[in-house]
Amino acid sequence: MAKKNNEDSYMAGTRVKIGTSDKIIRGVGYVFVTLYALACIFPFLLIIGTSFTSETVIRAEGVKLIPKDFTLRAYEMVTKGGLIWRSYILTITLTLVGTFVGLAIISMTGYALQRKDFVLRNVISFFIYFTSLFQAGLAPYYLLMTQTYHLKDSYFAVLLPLLMSPWLIILMKNFVKSIPFEITESGKIDGAGDMKIFTALILPMLKPALATIGLFLALGYWNEWYQSSLFLSSKITVVPLQYNLYKVVNEAQSLKNSIAGQFVSLADIPTEGLKMATAVLATGPIVLLYPFVQRYFIGGITVGAVKG
Repeated sequence: MAKKNNEDSYMAGTRVKIGTSDKIIRGVGYVFVTLYALACIFPFLLIIGTSFTSETVIRAEGVKLIPKDFTLRAYEMVTKGGLIWRSYILTITLTLVGTFVGLAIISMTGYALQRKDFVLRNVISFFIYFTSLFQAGLAPYYLLMTQTYHLKDSYFAVLLPLLMSPWLIILMKNFVKSIPFEITESGKIDGAGDMKIFTALILPMLKPALATIGLFLALGYWNEWYQSSLFLSSKITVVPLQYNLYKVVNEAQSLKNSIAGQFVSLADIPTEGLKMATAVLATGPIVLLYPFVQRYFIGGITVGAVKG
């Protein structure tokens, strides 16, 4: 027995020798992955460089990776009046609240739907899945939100529809299935209630799923503009970030095409640079969030998609 343990220790301490063919395959793989990564990041760098380039250079020479005739005119136009910073605060608030509440509802729903002792789990799962296949349409949805729920000109019209989706519930349900049901039974034997079992035993094991679904929810709230365009009228001065940037770009384009634009130099209306600046301001913060959840994201999406 001791001899076997010594052999195992020796095997564990030795290095596995990699052959020449394996080194070549790995080298080729690293080259392709590096090129692919550069191809993915290059457009974003191009957007950043162009956002600092003057409008006249963009019109004459196209987009630039390295800014030529450096200017902050596009960013000054976007941030003029300080309204965008209030939109940032509003969007961050909606993202944090919506992601936290959405994760709580989705995780509890997914846990309940995989409980073997829950009689109606298949019926409720069917109705959730059914809503992902059929929708009433825009007109009934608008009437429901405005006439029945009275959410016109309310931030709840932006917050509530994005709290959950059938796909995210199914993803969470499939992930929870990977947790042995014996853990729930052991909690019951110890006298714990359902909420105690969920918070103390199940929830700590859902970190990959929570990170994955939380990222999807955060992206949905951060990129939201459609609900705002439907339910937030001009009476609301502070609107979510994406909708605010959408309005800024449209107003600049309208000014350029209007009669008033004939009396203003086109260089003073940086429509192309404005589009790039809005893209940078809109995507920057959420891009910085991704590295913190990346290690959970891949595992969570894989397990949730495969487990049936």
